[in-house]
Amino acid sequence: MSYEEKIKILLNQGLIKRQKIDYPHIEALLFRAKKDLFVARSTLEIDEEATYNYAYLAMLRCGRAILFLKGYRSTDGQQHKTIIELSGEILGKGFKNLIKKFDRMRRKRNQFTYDPFLPVSKIEAETEVDSRGQIFIIDSYIF
Repeated sequence: MSYEEKIKILLNQGLIKRQKIDYPHIEALLFRAKKDLFVARSTLEIDEEATYNYAYLAMLRCGRAILFLKGYRSTDGQQHKTIIELSGEILGKGFKNLIKKFDRMRRKRNQFTYDPFLPVSKIEAETEVDSRGQIFIIDSYIF
Protein backbone atom coordinates (compact mmCIF):
# COMPACT_ATOMS: atom_id res chain seq x y z
CA MET A 1 0.00 0.00 0.00
CA SER A 2 1.34 3.43 -0.90
CA TYR A 3 1.67 6.37 1.46
CA GLU A 4 -1.13 8.20 -0.37
CA GLU A 5 -3.45 5.20 -0.04
CA LYS A 6 -2.65 4.95 3.68
CA ILE A 7 -3.47 8.64 4.17
CA LYS A 8 -6.77 8.24 2.31
CA ILE A 9 -7.75 5.23 4.47
CA LEU A 10 -6.85 6.93 7.75
CA LEU A 11 -8.73 10.10 6.74
CA ASN A 12 -11.80 8.07 5.75
CA GLN A 13 -11.68 6.14 9.05
CA GLY A 14 -11.48 9.42 10.96
CA LEU A 15 -8.17 8.43 12.58
CA ILE A 16 -6.35 11.48 11.24
CA LYS A 17 -7.34 14.91 10.05
CA ARG A 18 -5.58 17.66 8.18
CA GLN A 19 -3.58 20.09 10.30
CA LYS A 20 -1.99 23.38 9.32
CA ILE A 21 1.80 22.99 9.50
CA ASP A 22 3.04 24.95 12.52
CA TYR A 23 6.85 24.81 12.80
CA PRO A 24 7.07 26.32 16.31
CA HIS A 25 4.69 23.58 17.51
CA ILE A 26 6.83 20.91 15.85
CA GLU A 27 9.99 22.34 17.39
CA ALA A 28 8.30 22.44 20.81
CA LEU A 29 7.35 18.76 20.51
CA LEU A 30 10.92 17.78 19.62
CA PHE A 31 12.34 19.91 22.43
CA ARG A 32 9.95 18.23 24.87
CA ALA A 33 10.93 14.80 23.51
CA LYS A 34 14.59 15.55 24.27
CA LYS A 35 13.59 16.70 27.74
CA ASP A 36 11.59 13.48 28.23
CA LEU A 37 14.71 11.47 27.40
CA PHE A 38 16.69 13.44 29.96
CA VAL A 39 14.04 12.75 32.60
CA ALA A 40 13.93 9.08 31.60
CA ARG A 41 17.68 8.74 32.12
CA SER A 42 17.45 10.61 35.41
CA THR A 43 14.77 8.33 36.86
CA LEU A 44 16.31 4.99 35.87
CA GLU A 45 17.75 4.29 39.32
CA ILE A 46 14.51 5.27 41.04
CA ASP A 47 11.63 3.92 38.95
CA GLU A 48 11.90 1.68 35.90
CA GLU A 49 8.28 2.25 34.88
CA ALA A 50 8.71 6.02 34.97
CA THR A 51 11.84 5.65 32.86
CA TYR A 52 10.01 3.48 30.35
CA ASN A 53 7.04 5.85 30.29
CA TYR A 54 9.16 8.94 29.65
CA ALA A 55 11.10 7.15 26.90
CA TYR A 56 7.73 6.24 25.36
CA LEU A 57 6.50 9.83 25.61
CA ALA A 58 9.65 11.02 23.84
CA MET A 59 8.91 8.63 21.00
CA LEU A 60 5.26 9.64 20.86
CA ARG A 61 6.07 13.36 20.71
CA CYS A 62 8.50 12.74 17.83
CA GLY A 63 5.82 10.78 16.02
CA ARG A 64 3.35 13.61 16.49
CA ALA A 65 5.94 16.05 15.15
CA ILE A 66 6.40 13.89 12.06
CA LEU A 67 2.65 13.85 11.40
CA PHE A 68 2.36 17.60 11.98
CA LEU A 69 5.24 18.18 9.57
CA LYS A 70 3.21 16.43 6.87
CA GLY A 71 0.07 18.38 7.75
CA TYR A 72 -1.84 15.74 9.74
CA ARG A 73 -2.80 14.99 13.31
CA SER A 74 -4.24 11.91 14.92
CA THR A 75 -7.77 12.11 16.29
CA ASP A 76 -9.80 10.26 18.89
CA GLY A 77 -9.66 6.53 18.95
CA GLN A 78 -6.36 4.77 18.62
CA GLN A 79 -4.18 7.89 18.53
CA HIS A 80 -0.93 6.33 19.72
CA LYS A 81 -1.20 3.40 17.33
CA THR A 82 -2.06 5.73 14.45
CA ILE A 83 0.89 8.01 15.23
CA ILE A 84 3.31 5.08 15.18
CA GLU A 85 1.80 3.54 12.06
CA LEU A 86 1.71 6.75 10.02
CA SER A 87 5.10 8.03 11.16
CA GLY A 88 6.50 4.70 9.96
CA GLU A 89 4.90 5.25 6.56
CA ILE A 90 6.32 8.77 6.40
CA LEU A 91 9.84 7.81 7.46
CA GLY A 92 9.94 4.81 5.14
CA LYS A 93 11.61 1.42 5.07
CA GLY A 94 14.88 2.62 6.57
CA PHE A 95 13.08 3.14 9.88
CA LYS A 96 11.07 -0.09 9.81
CA ASN A 97 12.91 -1.76 12.72
CA LEU A 98 12.72 1.37 14.86
CA ILE A 99 8.97 1.68 14.23
CA LYS A 100 8.52 -1.99 15.23
CA LYS A 101 10.35 -1.25 18.50
CA PHE A 102 8.12 1.75 19.10
CA ASP A 103 4.99 -0.32 18.54
CA ARG A 104 6.19 -3.05 20.93
CA MET A 105 6.90 -0.33 23.45
CA ARG A 106 3.38 1.07 23.00
CA ARG A 107 1.83 -2.32 23.72
CA LYS A 108 4.09 -2.95 26.74
CA ARG A 109 3.35 0.49 28.18
CA ASN A 110 -0.36 -0.12 27.78
CA GLN A 111 -0.06 -3.45 29.58
CA PHE A 112 1.82 -2.16 32.61
CA THR A 113 -0.36 0.95 32.81
CA TYR A 114 -3.46 -1.19 33.34
CA ASP A 115 -1.90 -4.24 35.01
CA PRO A 116 0.11 -3.36 38.14
CA PHE A 117 1.47 -6.91 38.31
CA LEU A 118 3.29 -6.60 34.99
CA PRO A 119 6.59 -4.99 35.93
CA VAL A 120 9.16 -3.32 33.73
CA SER A 121 12.68 -4.52 34.45
CA LYS A 122 15.59 -2.14 34.87
CA ILE A 123 17.29 -3.70 31.84
CA GLU A 124 14.15 -3.21 29.75
CA ALA A 125 13.84 0.44 30.82
CA GLU A 126 17.52 1.09 30.19
CA THR A 127 17.34 -0.51 26.74
CA GLU A 128 14.41 1.69 25.75
CA VAL A 129 16.10 4.87 26.95
CA ASP A 130 19.22 3.96 24.98
CA SER A 131 17.27 3.14 21.84
CA ARG A 132 15.29 6.39 22.13
CA GLY A 133 18.56 8.11 21.34
CA GLN A 134 17.52 7.29 17.80
CA ILE A 135 15.00 10.09 18.22
CA PHE A 136 17.85 12.45 17.46
CA ILE A 137 18.27 10.67 14.14
CA ILE A 138 14.59 11.31 13.44
CA ASP A 139 15.02 14.91 14.65
CA SER A 140 17.85 15.38 12.12
CA TYR A 141 15.73 13.76 9.43
CA ILE A 142 12.90 16.22 10.02
CA PHE A 143 14.97 19.39 10.06
